[in-house]
Amino acid sequence: MASLSDIRKPVEASWKQYEKVLQESLQSDEKIQQKVLDYIAARSGKQLRPLVVLLCAQICNPVTDKTLRSAVALEMLHNASLVHDDVVDSSDTRRGMPAVHTRWSNKVAILTGDYMLSKVIGLVAEVRNIRILEIISNLGRSLSSGEMLQLHVGQSMWIDEERYLKVIDQKTAQLFQACAEIGAESAGCTPRQRNALSLFGRLLGLCFQIKDDIFDYSDLEEIGKPTMSDLRDSKVTLPLIIALRRAPKPEADYIRSLGEKITANEPGIEIEKALEEIKSFVLRFKGDEYAVQQMLEYKKQATEALHVFRDSEEKKSLVSLLDFAINRVQ
Repeated sequence: MASLSDIRKPVEASWKQYEKVLQESLQSDEKIQQKVLDYIAARSGKQLRPLVVLLCAQICNPVTDKTLRSAVALEMLHNASLVHDDVVDSSDTRRGMPAVHTRWSNKVAILTGDYMLSKVIGLVAEVRNIRILEIISNLGRSLSSGEMLQLHVGQSMWIDEERYLKVIDQKTAQLFQACAEIGAESAGCTPRQRNALSLFGRLLGLCFQIKDDIFDYSDLEEIGKPTMSDLRDSKVTLPLIIALRRAPKPEADYIRSLGEKITANEPGIEIEKALEEIKSFVLRFKGDEYAVQQMLEYKKQATEALHVFRDSEEKKSLVSLLDFAINRVQ
């Protein structure tokens, strides 16, 4: 599997320019807010989304200033949504570190997220492209709708595969799709190329999220979060959905009951023991294996979407990015 540094090589020069614009955008005259912005920047993670923007631009034409500012806007929108989501979900950590609201307060987290969103608006205004504005505007609505949908389905907890896919499409896949579309738009790709990259981005996002959900049933120490964390937060993902569908009804009903007791923190319930029982159930009915196969099917479709492009280092990197999303260990 290629490393991220290898995948970035075709756009290395543009990446350095992107980092400069990002650093300039993460500035505030307010001292406390600057500390929070520096904290967020230090935990910036893999930054796959701006990488998708740059690669999807350069596979068609050279990266432009519009590309760079759009990439920064999308990364800031993504991070602002994470800061807000951690407050909504009462998540104490993010990427192995205290979440912003844990380190400071809910008010500081919300206000910093809002500040970053205002920066997004400014960057998009500088781009002066109505199509890019439309994509980012639609994405903002999608991210909010996805979080609301997840809260709604969390009330009943048990969802089917169709509803699960709708949630991850709105919360994850459409973000990657927007990155690919904006990269293509900023570099003047043809409509045929834009459509191919849009599909590629969405499928990449689905692969990325399903891999995250598979991690919940893994024993790898490198993951950086406790296993079964989704179920602790009343989130039922694809491996468990499929295991419940495959199991005999009495056993499936028992697991549902156990899951409800965990999320309700019912008195007398031994949560860790119950979680291990559910994990064993998922592995026994091969819910994780189904999720892997679904992910590989999306990868195949995403690779086929790139057939409209001639062979190039950028195309090779996009295919490698798919491999990275599927084979990563964190």
